[in-house]
Amino acid sequence: MAAAQAQTLSSPRRPAKVSEDRGQRLWRWLTFGPALAMMLALSVLPIANLFLTSFQNITWADGQQVRTWVGFTHYQALFSDSLFGAGISNTLIFAFGAVAGQMVLGFAMALLCTKIVRGRVLYRAIFILPILIPGIVIGAIWKLMLNFDFGLVNKALGLVGILPHDWLGSPETALLSVIAVDIWHWTPFCFLLFLAGLESLPQDVFEAARMDGASAWQELVYVTLPLMIPTIIVTFAFRLVLAFKVFDEVYLLTSGGPGTSTEVISFTLYQRFFTEDKAGYGSAMSVTVIFLVSLLLVLALSARRRTGAAS
Repeated sequence: MAAAQAQTLSSPRRPAKVSEDRGQRLWRWLTFGPALAMMLALSVLPIANLFLTSFQNITWADGQQVRTWVGFTHYQALFSDSLFGAGISNTLIFAFGAVAGQMVLGFAMALLCTKIVRGRVLYRAIFILPILIPGIVIGAIWKLMLNFDFGLVNKALGLVGILPHDWLGSPETALLSVIAVDIWHWTPFCFLLFLAGLESLPQDVFEAARMDGASAWQELVYVTLPLMIPTIIVTFAFRLVLAFKVFDEVYLLTSGGPGTSTEVISFTLYQRFFTEDKAGYGSAMSVTVIFLVSLLLVLALSARRRTGAAS
């Protein structure tokens, strides 16, 4: 009897609860709708327009835009474009070389910073200074430092008897110089991510390793690095995507030269769009680059997912 009364009393509340849930869902969609519409307008629609433009040839007649459908002609021309091939190869060398250096130095700096007891805030502030400097200032600073005639780098090397070298004007060292500048600029980014990851690791695992007699090297190899793998993969993915977008450092330091030794894909796109006024061909090139970067990002995230599942 009591159970029947309880069921009778509770049954009228169900429609009210369903109505309340619907109202909450409707309110969430109403509040989320403007942000979703803005995201579609600022990201999806421009990419769709870029994809559509890649199949067209754009010319100008009497101040009016004339679009001509050319199909896959622009994509076919990419295979015979020497600048596009040089841009892809140089970008890959730049991206993996710069990101590898940034991650090694950033991890070492973060590891050392966790061992510092006094003055930790000061060291952190010093380590992150390069990332706070605007790109145009960094280009001016390093162009002066790497100058052949009066650069500080050649002056310092001259003190130990090494002849001056044209770091930015030589095809053998131009790309390496840009990579070194990028490592100096973006290592603090990796440092901050690694420092946050190291400080969030469970300390009981390290205490157990020390009780078992593990040395500092064994603690690093068998405890710290395995626990840091998810953070390492995420940092690598972030920096790899940003490295593929490098433009300001190349533009300010070498302008893609000498020859095509520092011709990265972003600079090639800049030339196609703004110097040569080839919007259709530049769009096809942009779509190809977006596809390659997305593929690398998917591979990195899938590797992180497999690592998380294995752990």
